[in-house]
Amino acid sequence: MAELEVKMVVGSDGVAVITISNPPVNAFAVSIIAWLKEKIEQAMSRDDVKAIVLTGKNRKFSGGFDINVFRKVQQTGKLSLLPDLSVDLVVNRIEDAKKPIVVAIEGLALGAGLEVAMGCHARIATPNAQLGLPELSLGIIPGAGGTQRLPRLLGLPKALDMMLTSKSIVSQEGHKLGLIDAIVSPQELLKVSRQWALDIANNLKPWARSLHLVDKIGSLSEAHKILTIAREQAKITWPNMPQHIACIDVIMEGIIHGGYHGVLKEAKVFNKLVVSDTSKGLVHVFFAQRATSKVPNVTDIGLKPRAVKKVAIIGGGLMGSGIATAFIINNIYVILKEVNPEFLLKGIKMIEANVRVLVAKKKLTQSKADKALLMIKGVMDYSDFKDVDMVIEAVIENVELKKKIFNEIEKICPPHCILATNTSTIDLNLIGQTLTCQDRIVGAHFFSPAHVMPLLEIIQTEKTSPQVILDLMTISKIIKKVPVVVSNCTGFAVNRTFFPYKQSAHILLLLGVDLFRIDRLIKNFGLPMGPFQLEDLTGYDLAVAVAKEFATAFPDRTFISPVVDLLIKNGRNGKNNGKGYYVYEKGSKPKPDNMVLPVIEESRRVANLKPQGKTVAMTDEEIVEMVLFPVVNEACRVLEEKIVVKASDLDIASVLGMSFPSYRGGIVFWADVVGSKHIYTSLKKWSEKYGNFYKPSRFLEERAMNGVPLSAPINTGSRARM
Repeated sequence: MAELEVKMVVGSDGVAVITISNPPVNAFAVSIIAWLKEKIEQAMSRDDVKAIVLTGKNRKFSGGFDINVFRKVQQTGKLSLLPDLSVDLVVNRIEDAKKPIVVAIEGLALGAGLEVAMGCHARIATPNAQLGLPELSLGIIPGAGGTQRLPRLLGLPKALDMMLTSKSIVSQEGHKLGLIDAIVSPQELLKVSRQWALDIANNLKPWARSLHLVDKIGSLSEAHKILTIAREQAKITWPNMPQHIACIDVIMEGIIHGGYHGVLKEAKVFNKLVVSDTSKGLVHVFFAQRATSKVPNVTDIGLKPRAVKKVAIIGGGLMGSGIATAFIINNIYVILKEVNPEFLLKGIKMIEANVRVLVAKKKLTQSKADKALLMIKGVMDYSDFKDVDMVIEAVIENVELKKKIFNEIEKICPPHCILATNTSTIDLNLIGQTLTCQDRIVGAHFFSPAHVMPLLEIIQTEKTSPQVILDLMTISKIIKKVPVVVSNCTGFAVNRTFFPYKQSAHILLLLGVDLFRIDRLIKNFGLPMGPFQLEDLTGYDLAVAVAKEFATAFPDRTFISPVVDLLIKNGRNGKNNGKGYYVYEKGSKPKPDNMVLPVIEESRRVANLKPQGKTVAMTDEEIVEMVLFPVVNEACRVLEEKIVVKASDLDIASVLGMSFPSYRGGIVFWADVVGSKHIYTSLKKWSEKYGNFYKPSRFLEERAMNGVPLSAPINTGSRARM
C-alpha cells in the first residue's frame, strides 16, 4: 500500500517541490494538512528556497478533503475534529506567503483540492484535468475559501453554476475563463510550474492573490441582481436543502464586506451545515454507495470475476430494450430475442431511439452511438445462444412463461453461462425449481428506464454460486450501475419494502383525503412524484399484477383497493391511454383530472372505510407519515429477514431505485432521524383504527422499546451466504 506522506525536494534552481501522497486521489486528510503546513514553513525559512511548487503524486493533484472526517464529526458532534484548512493554511501560509507558490495540477483538483489551488499564486494544469467544487452534493458549502475565490477568478454566473450544481469543468475551459494560467503537457508540467514560480519571485510574472481580485465581480448592483435570481431559482430547484441558499448568502457577504470577511462567514456557515440532517443524509448515501461493493462470502473469498463479452436478452419490450441499450453503449455484444419479426423490429427501434436520446442529451457521442448500434443482433430462435456468457430474461411477469424459457435456455446455453431473470417481484425459486443448474440462476432486476436508472438489484437464491454473484457485480460496474446484492423473496428488497407505499396512499384516499393533496405532499417531501402519478406512469395492468403477487405472499398485511379496477372499467389506464388520475397530453405536463373524482367517490362507497361515513381530517405531516411509515415497517421486516446484507444497502437501493430523496439518507436512515418510537406508536394507533395493514412489525417494536437504531446490525443468525 502506498504511503501517506508529504515530501519536499529542493532543486538547484531554488524551487521547493512539495508533493502530497494519499492514494487513491490524494485527499486532504488531517495528517496531510498538518504535514503540508510544516513543509511550507520549512520552505519559507530556508534561504536556498526562492519559490514553491505544490503538486500531487501519481498524476493527480487532489480529490478534496477526506470525507471520513465529516462522518466522524457527524457521529460525534465534535467540530474540533475539523482542521483549520481555510484561514491557517490557504490564507496565512499559502496566499499570504512571502515566497510565491504555484500549483501543478494533473488529473483533478476537486473540492478542497481546488480551494488550495485557488489560494496559490498561479495554477498550471495538464489537459482535461477536472476542476470543481462538489461540496453542495454533500450538504455543505466549500469550506476553504471556495465561495470567495471561485467567483473572483471565473465571474459570478459560472462560479454559481459550478457550485450550486456540483458540476466540474476541464482545465481547457478553466484556462479560457481565467481559473488556470497555462495548459501544458504532463511531461512539461513540473518544468513549466518551476519556471513560473521563479518568474513570480523575480517580478517577471504577476503575484496574484485571488481573494483580493474584484474585476470579475462587477458592480454591487449587478452582483446583487445575479445573486437574487440565483436565490429564487435555488428555492425552486432545491426546496428542501439549506446549503444552496447558504452558499449564495456567503458569496454575497464577501462581495459586500470583502473576501476575507467572506472567508470567516463561510467557516461559520460550513460548521453549521456539516452537522445538519441534510449533510448527514448525503454523507451517509456517499458511503452507502461505496459499501455495496463488499459482500460477505462473495467478494472476500479470493474469487476472480470472469469476462462477460456476449449477452443474450429475451424480450425486446420496454425493459428488454432498455437493458440491451445499457450493454451496447458499454461495448458488450447483445443478442436480442423476440417471438416474431414485428416485436423484434419494435424492440430494435426502441433501442435506436434510446441511443438517439442519449446523443441528443450529449451523454453519448455520435461515433460511440454508431459503434453501439453495431453491437446488437436481433434473432427469433436460440441458435445464437450457444456461446453467450449471460442470458437475461425480460418477458412479462408470468411464472409459467418464465419457467418454460429457463427450461429451454438451460439446454442450449454453455455450462458457464449465467441465467438471469429481470423479474421485479416473482420468487426466483418458482422460476428455476425444475432446473438442474440452480447455482447459475440469479436475479438481475433493472429499474425502468433500464439504460438510465443507476441501480441493479442482484438477487441470490440459497443455491446461487458466489462466482455468479461476483460476475454480475462486475458486469454492473461495467454498464455503470450500482449493484446491491439481496436475498430471494417476493419483491426482493426494493419493491418488497415499498409495496405498502401505494397501498397506504389508497387507504388515505378512501378515508376521504384528496388524491392530488397526497401527491403534492409526497412530492414536497422530496420524491419526484406522488404515489398516484407514479401509478399512472407504471400502468394499471402492472399495478394489478403486482398487487396479486404481494397479496399472495403477505395476505396478513396487504390492502386491496377497489380504485384501480374501477378506473380500468371507466376506460382509464394512466399514461398509457392519456387518462388516469391525471390527463396526459403530448408536449405538456400532467394535469389533475377532476373527471376522475366520481370514480373515487364510487370507490369510497365500495370500500366503506370512512368512520361513520365522515372524511377523516388530517394534517400535512400526518398524511406524509401515513404514506411512508408503513414503508419503514416493511423495511424493518426486510432487515430482520436479512434480505439485505446491511441497512445501508436498503438506503442506497431506496435512493437509486425508488428516488427516495438522497438528502434524507435513504429509508432506514430517515426513519432513525424521525425516531423508531414515534413511528411505532403512530403505526400502533393507526392499526387500532384501520386494521392490520398498519400493525407494527416485531423488529420495529423491539428496536423502539429498547432505543436501538433501526440501522444497527443484527448479530444473530444469517440469511443464505450473508
